[in-house]
Amino acid sequence: MSQDLNIINLFIHASWVVKIVVLLLLGVSVASWGGIFRKIFALKKVNALNDEFERDFWSGKSLNELFAAATQNAKLAGPMERIFASGMRENQKLRERRISDPQSLMEGARRAMRASFQREMDAIESNLSFLASVGSVSPYVGLFGTVWGIMHAFTGLADLQQVTLAKVAPGIAEALVATAIGLFAAIPAVLAYNRFARDIDRVSIKLETFIEEFSNILQRNLAVQSTSGH
Repeated sequence: MSQDLNIINLFIHASWVVKIVVLLLLGVSVASWGGIFRKIFALKKVNALNDEFERDFWSGKSLNELFAAATQNAKLAGPMERIFASGMRENQKLRERRISDPQSLMEGARRAMRASFQREMDAIESNLSFLASVGSVSPYVGLFGTVWGIMHAFTGLADLQQVTLAKVAPGIAEALVATAIGLFAAIPAVLAYNRFARDIDRVSIKLETFIEEFSNILQRNLAVQSTSGH
């Protein structure tokens, strides 16, 4: 019986509904693992680019120098650099329209940075909902396969005069494969989702902190320029 009850034989002898459920869950599991590895590398890249720009930002370079570098490096820039560039770009556009009121310039720059921040966070959070769905739905899909398989197993035993454990066990074991695969797909997805949610929260806090710090620097510069203009 030990040879008959290995997982491959159980799958081969399972009903077609259980086979479809298992194959579906295996496909979802492969897709979720692909998403997990892509997200790991994407978050590492985001953090590395943010750290690199933050070092440049606090290195003493002028805002115009940083903006020129961000404009040239637009395709390879990280979220923090793109947020900075959007604030500087809006500030320059307002100046080109002869707007010199520091409050109006600051509000425009902050709106542009907040809009850029939302776009960046949407990109960073992409595919996270897929992992959440896999983690929450897969066990129920597996359970459906198990229930169907058990129903199928007991229906097949209905005509037998004597039912023994040896006759019942294979059918139930075949059905339970679906639940096992469902958990196999769900557990890594849930763990990865929780980890990524924490990491993305850290990125979000870091970007929001940068927006506030850059806003303060920009406000001081505008105040100085306004005073010198008068």
